[in-house]
Amino acid sequence: MSEGNVAADQLRLFIERIERLEEEKKGIADDIRDVYSEAKSTGFDAKIMRQIVRLRKMETHDRQEMEAILDTYKSALGIA
Repeated sequence: MSEGNVAADQLRLFIERIERLEEEKKGIADDIRDVYSEAKSTGFDAKIMRQIVRLRKMETHDRQEMEAILDTYKSALGIA
């Protein structure tokens, strides 16, 4: 096998792996959407749940800093 064939085979394998992973990612995204839909059907607010998931991903310090700034802005605008 020439070097060109080896490189082409490697490239094809990489592309196929990426395609499989993209397909898995789509399946997982569909599953997540189903969970939000199920939660919504039992009375939970999916938009708020998404915000909670986003907050839980944050580092504690970053979340506290964001919340402090948000509180400051809300207070300045009389939204508190």
